[in-house]
Amino acid sequence: MGKSETTAVNRKADIVSAAIEVFSELGYYRATTAQVAKRANISQPYVFRFFATKEQLLLTAIEVSWTRVIESFRKIVETAPSETLEQLLIQEYEGIQMKHQNEMFLQLQAQCIREEAIQEAMREGFKQVREMVLKAFYNAGIANPEERTMLFLARGMLCNVAVAIEMPELMKR
Repeated sequence: MGKSETTAVNRKADIVSAAIEVFSELGYYRATTAQVAKRANISQPYVFRFFATKEQLLLTAIEVSWTRVIESFRKIVETAPSETLEQLLIQEYEGIQMKHQNEMFLQLQAQCIREEAIQEAMREGFKQVREMVLKAFYNAGIANPEERTMLFLARGMLCNVAVAIEMPELMKR
């Protein structure tokens, strides 16, 4: 990859990072590409060089947030002993949630955006996580893997809400 290609990839990543921050702080509908550009320290036309629409930018931001969770979980699933699998997945998600809070807020908001492409991106992210965790729970011999997977996902959602509304007692075990 040449220097200009590397710079373009880095700038695109900067734009997506700025979009995650701006969308999570202001909400998708209130946020503008001008605000994203300002946060990324670039011009608004440069945002459109990479993303034709604000929706495409949001879809990429959602994909980045799901990829982080999926790749992190994949590492746990591939290496964790069966007896600690669920606890390690919970700890991993708590770590992601704390380090990448804006991504979790973005996902929370995206669940309520009714545009079909955004709904599909959210369905796909949940589907991949669910399938991975369910398969891992089956392979680990965890009792009631379907129910445990549902509870695992529900717990993650509740933790997101607890952080968003600053109510940590919802996360107590």
